Amino acid sequence: MKPIGPLMIEHRLIERMVRIMGDEIRKISETRKVDAVFINTCVDFFRTYADRTHHGKEEDILFRDLARKKLSTEHKKVMDELVEEHVYARSVVGKLSEAQSRYIKGDTTALEDALNCLETLIKLYPAHIEKEDKHFFFPCLDYFSREEQDLMLGEFWEFDRKMIHEKYQRVVESQEGKKTTQ
Repeated sequence: MKPIGPLMIEHRLIERMVRIMGDEIRKISETRKVDAVFINTCVDFFRTYADRTHHGKEEDILFRDLARKKLSTEHKKVMDELVEEHVYARSVVGKLSEAQSRYIKGDTTALEDALNCLETLIKLYPAHIEKEDKHFFFPCLDYFSREEQDLMLGEFWEFDRKMIHEKYQRVVESQEGKKTTQ
């Protein structure tokens, strides 16, 4: 398997979540009510899976290794755009989390903010994924030897292996921090 294989497989799961979010947007628009559990699920999915797991492999491994190569102007430009889109997605997910918290507390303006965030994410991700899958990943493989690709794939597997432990270490540390401030 090429190192872009796992990234493209992850894209398929992100696309499935985006479709579910589109259905939820229609439901929210009709009922004028936000399902707080669904929003929590979205925030967790995008923070843990899409951002930390998926974007983590891209930024911490693939883009890091590409930055060591003499990239064409076009590939460097696209890589920079992709990183900017990751940063933007993180910001939108943060705003979605904030809107959900405000909604639970009774802030009626939060409903529109949550809807806007969901709509932004379902527009951003398909275009972002297409850019990576169709215009960036395959050409970037040419910068790496077969051995470098194999090493990168191994690093991806190790990155994934550690993810669940990293997530729940943060959960426990967060809970410990709450107890010391009480």
